[in-house]
Amino acid sequence: MCLAIPGRVTEFSDTERHFALVEVSGVRRSVNVDLLRDELEVGDWVLIHVGFAMNRISDSEAAETLRLLEMMGEAAAALDEVSGYQFGENDLPESRPRAKA
Repeated sequence: MCLAIPGRVTEFSDTERHFALVEVSGVRRSVNVDLLRDELEVGDWVLIHVGFAMNRISDSEAAETLRLLEMMGEAAAALDEVSGYQFGENDLPESRPRAKA
């Protein structure tokens, strides 16, 4: 099943705000927030799918989604999916080698 999982932005990982640490049920992972970076702040909730923040959602929407995942028995699957998200240090834009002019 393809899930969009709610997570809370805890900090931005780079100065251009391409990546953020996002917490899902106590698990923190680096997530690509490029699609939403101009509208996100620390503490915001986002829906995450395959390592990308797709939508910003309210606190109540996040709570309801987490409740429904738990009710459907999908909470463990959601945590398994999140545990696979990890953008490495080499994926951050400022750590990529720059092309020589």
